[in-house]
Amino acid sequence: MSVRSILFVCLGNICRSPLAEGIARNLAEYEGVELELDSAGTGAWHRGELPCEGSVRIAQKRGVDISMLRARQVREEDASRFDLIIAMDQNNLSDLKRFGFPQEKLFLLGEFGLAGQDIPDPYHYRGEEGFEKVFEMIEEGVKTLLKNHGLLRL
Repeated sequence: MSVRSILFVCLGNICRSPLAEGIARNLAEYEGVELELDSAGTGAWHRGELPCEGSVRIAQKRGVDISMLRARQVREEDASRFDLIIAMDQNNLSDLKRFGFPQEKLFLLGEFGLAGQDIPDPYHYRGEEGFEKVFEMIEEGVKTLLKNHGLLRL
């Protein structure tokens, strides 16, 4: 399957999925690959908000700008708009299945180079090291995802 679009999904779309979108965008731009990339949350609590300060800070520290992103909730049309829909954890994946998203498009980011691990919410850790750990996990997953689909040579 040729992948031209990817949606990254977490709970509120202010921490993990914006990081995944930003990392994927940087890698695709570096490789000169045109991809439609977006992120969304399964919940609507943060709709229209900026990514959280910790995610913006760790992204900037690593050369990724996510400051222009705004949280949104997944929509029914995302199921047909995106080739891949990548959930950050099992709960997000279960929600997407319950919403009726096609099983063949749904994957956990942890399936890509992370032995199936969930990407934890960085707030489950204390301070900056939580965002560091989560950024590193997401970066590894996104790189492996893009490599596996022939979109990255790194």
